[in-house]
Amino acid sequence: MRFATLGSGSRGNALLVAGGGTRLLVDCGFGLRETERRLALLGVGAGHLQGILVTHEHSDHLRGVAVLARRHGIPIWATNGTWGRSREAGVEWLQLISSTGPGFQVGDIRVDPFPIPHDAREPCHYVLESGGRRLGLLTDAGHVTPHIRHRLGECDALVLECNHDAEMLRRGPYPPFLRARVGGNFGHLGNHQAAELVDQLPHRRLTRLLLAHLSEKNNHPDLARQAILAVDASLAERLTLAHQDHPSPWLSV
Repeated sequence: MRFATLGSGSRGNALLVAGGGTRLLVDCGFGLRETERRLALLGVGAGHLQGILVTHEHSDHLRGVAVLARRHGIPIWATNGTWGRSREAGVEWLQLISSTGPGFQVGDIRVDPFPIPHDAREPCHYVLESGGRRLGLLTDAGHVTPHIRHRLGECDALVLECNHDAEMLRRGPYPPFLRARVGGNFGHLGNHQAAELVDQLPHRRLTRLLLAHLSEKNNHPDLARQAILAVDASLAERLTLAHQDHPSPWLSV
């Protein structure tokens, strides 16, 4: 199994995962042409996607989902709460799931959803498994719950949010209400929270750790990297930072 981000941040998010002969997109916060362009940079045509998994209804994750699915006939999986808030209609091949429901198979990839604490209607994230390898995904979560730690505990690779540095957020340009929202229990994970989670997981088994959803105003890549490497310096060889403006390289699990 391998994976790559098309881009990650407040201006758009999408993650491409390939396992066996199956390719899935997790979220699509970019317009149609930009999504197709970034997929092409990774050597994948949009018409070759077997599905789109949606995490929640915020526009930086959902903006391009419906138009991409309609154009290329791609099935969508989303929670009832997420799609009910999306205001999209007429999307064929929509399959509603529960954030606490059972997993399901899409081609060669096993998909296991789990709930996350975020200020959305029914947000979830996923553990994806193919060929005996597991990829865990966690962004847009205000804090780490025991259930999240349990679900990510046996993963071989991880996509993990490092949205903000607490001091940069405190001193940054956001108004007080927005600072409180981002740093609150239903906002986004900060560098220190991500590092604490890595420290609590069997991180020495991780083949890849991709840091995602970094704020352009309230974080810096060096600060995110330093927070994680303070847990285990040997992670440096397995660590990649997602960029907002271009895809990451393909990463193998």
